[in-house]
This record gives sequence, structure tokens and C-alpha cells, in this order.
Amino acid sequence: MSAPTPAEEQNQTSETTHLATQAPAQIAQAEPQAQQPQAAQAPVQAAGDIAIDDSNSAYSDDLSTYTASLTSSVLNFPTENGRRYHAFREGTYVFPNDESEQDRMDIHHEMILKACGGKLHLAPLTNPRRILDLGTGTGIWCIEMGDIYPDAEVIGNDFSPVQPNMVPRNVKFEVDDVEAPWTHPTKFDYIHSRFMAGSIADWPKLVQTCYDNLTPGGIAEFQDGDFLLYSEDGSIKDSWLEKWNVDFEKAARMGGRTLRPGPHLEDWVRAAGFEDVHHEKIRLPIGLWPKDRQMKEVGAFNLVQLKEGLEGFSLVLYTRILGWSADEVQVLLSKVRKDLESRNIHAQNDIYVVWGRKPSV
Repeated sequence: MSAPTPAEEQNQTSETTHLATQAPAQIAQAEPQAQQPQAAQAPVQAAGDIAIDDSNSAYSDDLSTYTASLTSSVLNFPTENGRRYHAFREGTYVFPNDESEQDRMDIHHEMILKACGGKLHLAPLTNPRRILDLGTGTGIWCIEMGDIYPDAEVIGNDFSPVQPNMVPRNVKFEVDDVEAPWTHPTKFDYIHSRFMAGSIADWPKLVQTCYDNLTPGGIAEFQDGDFLLYSEDGSIKDSWLEKWNVDFEKAARMGGRTLRPGPHLEDWVRAAGFEDVHHEKIRLPIGLWPKDRQMKEVGAFNLVQLKEGLEGFSLVLYTRILGWSADEVQVLLSKVRKDLESRNIHAQNDIYVVWGRKPSV
């Protein structure tokens, strides 16, 4: 296996785009009016240059072409090394969005529920009217929240429109970049962010944006981890699992992302101006080694989701940033999986749950 060498960093576009993952007609339906001042929100940009002649009020053909191209730019998922990735702002998020990854996300959701005592949120909520879930993934959290709070409007956003169509009537999904300027016309009573590690370039800015988009008295809750694995008995030391984890964290850092936002969440939340800040750290074992029954169940789910996610977590970071070949990555991962299955390795990591309230006045 050759030594990893850094790859050149790639420039990424930062256009502002906000699309509802509904039927194409719902994506672009408002006709421009003559002699109107320019709107504050940047117009949605389709892939490529599409000339739209707005001198004629009957431009349905042009609009259809524009909408079709726009939809294609979001749904035309690229593939690399056998895995499928998001198309919107391609390359910004380095983990896949294919069916295997979606299955892993749902397993991960169940793991977090067990670790949090079956609760979808730890912050105290009282009849929230508008709820936003950042980086919603498969949308499972939004769907369950929509059932629990039927009078609330629940919105989930993500780079990829992979969420199901059959959802509660009060739930909807959008394709959006949470690090771009937010354009929601109405503020939220509760904003939820869970496991965005590796996805965010500027965490303090994101936390501040959440604060700015809450109603007075509104709550933001962040559940995120420190994904540098450890073992209290030293059993992970010098293992292939440890080597993978260290290189994985290094590659994410070189790519401008952190896999360790959890320990800093409380500081960022307080700095943004939140009050009544609460925080707690929850241990996530990997495997069946814990004696406690609940922790054993959490460990079982964590083992499955990590084994299923190893390839998706690793391929882009190792090949694009560390300069490994895909074959070299697969050889390493086969050794890491054996370590994960070993009862002699007692690996774990921590998640941090932090929530705060925006002052009422």
C-alpha cells in the first residue's frame, strides 16, 4: 500500500439555490412581471445556459425546458468507484446518497433513538409551529416529528432529494445548502441539526444562522459527535481500525471539514447568543462488548451502521485527498472490518447534545 499523498484542492461553486423536492411545476411556477424591482432572493439557476424570452407572456415551452433542466441538475446523480453521490453542488458533500447509504442512515437513526432513550429531541418543546431539520438525509426524523406534532409544519433540507413521497401532510423536503444564505420568509420555532460532522465548513456561522432564523423564544438543538474513536482499555491501540480512523479524520480536516464538532458545540451555541444552554455527552460503544443491556443494543446498531458505512465514508476522502487508489482503500477496509468484528477491541465514540433558547426579547 503506497503512502498517501495530498491531492490538489478543488474549487467549489457557492451559488444560492433553494428547491422544493416536489413536482417540477412546484419548483418554478412564478412568472416574472415587467417593471418590477429585482427580488432579494437570487434566482434559481439551471444547469447550463437556457435562454428564456420573457418578452412574450406565453413562454410555457421555455419554462418547461428551464424546469426540466433544473430538475435534471438536481437528480442527475454522478457515480464514482461504484457509489452514487449528490448532484446539487457536486463535491461539497463527500459521502454517497445511494440506497446502501440510505439504509445505513436509517440504522443510524435507530441507534441515536436508543442512545437518547427513544426521544427524537432532548430539548423541551411546547407546540412548535414551524420545525426545520438540517441535512435531513432520508427524512425519517422529519416524518416521525410530523406524526408527533401534527399541527406543526416540518421542513427537512438536504443536498439530495432522496426522501420518500408518501409523508405526513405537514412534512415537506427541500434541496438546499445550509451554508448558503437562508431565504425562508418565516422564522422557525425549533431547528434541529444531527450528525452534520464532515459536512460543514464554518460551524460558528451555521450556529449563528440558526439563531438568526429562530422566533423569539425558539430553540435550536445540535446532536453531533467526536468521531475520533477511542477505547478505555487501550484495545484499539495500533489496530487497523485506529489507523483508518486517524487517516479518515486527517483527510476530512485537509478537505476543510471537521469530524469533531461535538466538543465545541456548547461554546458555539453560547457565542451565538443562546440562553438556557443545556449540554450532555452520550457514549456510543461499537459492538456487543458492553455489559449494560441498553448500551449493548446501541453498540450493535453502531457496529452495523459503521461496517455498512465504511466504504462510503472512506472512498472520496482517501482517493481525492490522500491520493490512495480505490483498490488500496478496499484492502484497508477489509482489515478494518475484521477489527470491528473482534470482541477483543472495545472501541467507542461520543456524541454531544446541545440545545439553547433564543431570548424572548
